[in-house]
Amino acid sequence: MRLSHFRSPMARPPRPWHWRLAYVLLGLAACLLPLAAQAQAADLQARYAQLRDQLKPNANGHTLVIDSSEQQDRLTGDVYAVLDHPFAEASAALKEPANWCQILILPFNTKYCHAVDGPEGSALLLRIGRKVDQPLEQTYRLQLAWRNVAAASDYVQSRMQAREGPMGTRDYRITVAAIPLEGGRTFMRFTYSYGFGMAGRMAMQAYLGTVGADKVGFTVVGHDAQGQPQFIGGVRGAIERTAMRYYLAIDAYLDSLKAPPQQQLDRRIQAWFAATEHYPRQLREMERPAYVAMKRQEAERQQTLIE
Repeated sequence: MRLSHFRSPMARPPRPWHWRLAYVLLGLAACLLPLAAQAQAADLQARYAQLRDQLKPNANGHTLVIDSSEQQDRLTGDVYAVLDHPFAEASAALKEPANWCQILILPFNTKYCHAVDGPEGSALLLRIGRKVDQPLEQTYRLQLAWRNVAAASDYVQSRMQAREGPMGTRDYRITVAAIPLEGGRTFMRFTYSYGFGMAGRMAMQAYLGTVGADKVGFTVVGHDAQGQPQFIGGVRGAIERTAMRYYLAIDAYLDSLKAPPQQQLDRRIQAWFAATEHYPRQLREMERPAYVAMKRQEAERQQTLIE
């Protein structure tokens, strides 16, 4: 018997060419993902260098720069902030989907959040409603697909996306990315963005013509005769307020981790409300007792999975 014709019973036949191609592509993807994360980390470092002179603590102790943009069918709000928390602590918190529910529940409009694992990966089940105590059946269900894009020793990025949203909005994109800074601090970029069609535009116009008529954002667009700053309004003001609320929620959550576990919920509820009160013209919505009672109830409710 010729040895060249012998095949071990354990030997496998050659894989078809398309299987081999799939393995090659998977290998390339595994290499490209770290390279993409490295490029994104470098971009964030460059952005910090660009904003460094502007990143000074404001009168309320927050070190941040807020930016916004309006395109034909999309709104985007960015908060660039220096967090007084070590990068390792911030990274560990921001890369876990369950922690995000403890963050997202703090703003007025979030009535429920629960992290789940499904066939397509992790997701956050949210309910969005009015800025008052509200039954869940009267709220809008929003499912955010959650992805941990990068989690390295010097860069972290988490991303959340939803195809559809309330009031004619769509294509929600929420991204947080961070790098370490000297002195045990962290530089973070938080981005909140969504698209809209005609129905969404009409809903925003209705809001801005009624309860949102006097609301403003944070970008200074001029000064009045007395030299007081004039802030941006309209839809860009609205997206800046939303982005700011989430930034304050992240900061309140990280700060609460210093407390014993049984005290952390109340600490972040109180801290978030106190932080919003530093910006009354933009962020004030209700009195502290009503907010605290509402959020304690909502935080308790979100411990149970509700589809």
